[in-house]
Amino acid sequence: MKRNTLTILLLFVLLISTSAQERVVENRPYCDLRPFHFGVLIGTHFQDIELQNIGPQMVEMEDGTQTEKLITCEHDRWDAGFTVGVLGEARLGSYFAFRAAPAMYFGNKHLTFINHTDMLEDGRPIKMDQDMKMIYFSTAASVIYSAQRFNNHRPYILAGINPMLNLSGKDNDYIKLKPFDCYLEVGMGCDFYLPFFKLRPELKFSYSLVNTLDKNHVNELKDRNMVMYTNSVVNKTRTKMISLTFYFE
Repeated sequence: MKRNTLTILLLFVLLISTSAQERVVENRPYCDLRPFHFGVLIGTHFQDIELQNIGPQMVEMEDGTQTEKLITCEHDRWDAGFTVGVLGEARLGSYFAFRAAPAMYFGNKHLTFINHTDMLEDGRPIKMDQDMKMIYFSTAASVIYSAQRFNNHRPYILAGINPMLNLSGKDNDYIKLKPFDCYLEVGMGCDFYLPFFKLRPELKFSYSLVNTLDKNHVNELKDRNMVMYTNSVVNKTRTKMISLTFYFE
């Protein structure tokens, strides 16, 4: 995943730096002077989650006795998701703008629970999997600082916050997240001025400011054999996201 992120960063640098130094005819020369404009967005993203495991725990068996179990939980892969939404952007000056971008995020987090205490016949630990289908409604608010336009491109950086509402989650999952989350976001991109619209590819990094683990979920489980897996992560979870988005304005 680190290699893929580095590749995306290098592509952005190349997009910004490989244009000719000679002046050319500018497309849509006055579009940035509008006080407010709308657009649409589509993109892809990768969701990650930080898990803090409790370590060894005491588990009550069916006969009433207690035994020590060591179960860990990890997010073992990155799955690509899909993003779609709209945007409204207000001009704050020659270089600054404020953007609000309501969007829907469709993604997945794959968790693996490893029971280090109970073994299979071949000596391997027992593993349980959970696919967390995530559907978020977000309302990102960002401040954008753009460089001076040169020919038909204009690089920029941004920072903002992104409150999200989690519309997914099942009562029979091992781990369940709270419905509300809020991300701190930083990113960079470049405006490309085409004859009929402005294209804006953007790479953005998001980090959750909220502990999203639903600690009351363990009380809702009907299958008591799932409790020890749910209790393997009892302290906190924080989600992260890398997004590649294309804005059409």
